[in-house]
Amino acid sequence: MNRTLNRKPIAWTLLDAVEISASTVWPFRGRAAVARAFLLPAVLVVGLLLVGLGYIIEYSFHELDITTYRLKDEYSIINYHTVLERPVYLRVLGRTVLASLIVTFLTITLALPYAYVLVRTASAAMRKFLLFALFLPFFIGQVVRAYGWLIILGREGLINAAVTSLGLPTLDLIYTYPAVLFGLIQYMLPFAVLLLIPAIAAIGEDMELASEGLGAHWVATFRYVVLPLAKPGLVGASVVVFTLTMTDFAMPEILGGGTNDFIASAIYDSFFQISNPGLGAALSVILIAVGSLLVMGFFLAAGPGTLGFRSRV
Repeated sequence: MNRTLNRKPIAWTLLDAVEISASTVWPFRGRAAVARAFLLPAVLVVGLLLVGLGYIIEYSFHELDITTYRLKDEYSIINYHTVLERPVYLRVLGRTVLASLIVTFLTITLALPYAYVLVRTASAAMRKFLLFALFLPFFIGQVVRAYGWLIILGREGLINAAVTSLGLPTLDLIYTYPAVLFGLIQYMLPFAVLLLIPAIAAIGEDMELASEGLGAHWVATFRYVVLPLAKPGLVGASVVVFTLTMTDFAMPEILGGGTNDFIASAIYDSFFQISNPGLGAALSVILIAVGSLLVMGFFLAAGPGTLGFRSRV
């Protein structure tokens, strides 16, 4: 009886034999090199991005020659001077940063309870429904979703049709700043939920039960137990939503109606409307610099170990 229980499966025996044979024929000790080799594709992608960023930075220091519509060979800071001296660019940049902060706060506020219910619900049907509702927007492109909101929020759209049927005046729901924010929140919400789900799932439910067993109300448990332990997910989701909003083009372009453009729209216009790649490159560099500084400040405010890594002294 004991011999039967202690006998290894034949598949395990064969795998052990293969491993011993392989180590005998090829006593390879460069496991660290193999592990680093898997990082090669990511390093190549980052390298390509850095090369492209280098070209953008160089273009930003060349003025456009309006006689030939080519960049001059001489280096100059005229493009940065143009951005800083024209209030329209500073206004667009401020609008972009403000929208990114608002969208990030509201998106995380909505995504956290959604992710928490999805992870903690005991109903399989509810979990399937929440997952279906979460992944459904990914099958619809951002541009299609933006035009869909035009159909719903337009002057002849579904909401205004219901409002006018009640004898009320037509509402101006599109081509406004709130309409852009609404479209961005709806677009960013699935990303935030997907980033929060692993953080909440990693929190043992027994910790919440222990907190409630010690007399804490569920609100106190959520505030002092769930939120601190979910901090890495909250920070990661916030950074992703903030950066995606800062660089978004479709929602402000479609739902803003040309009067609520973001900095990405100004970059597009510089490259493709007025054919000034130097100015567009300068705007791109400023966008990258401002976004990087804000994200860096957010990481510093969140403290060490934000993403689950311990700080080294």
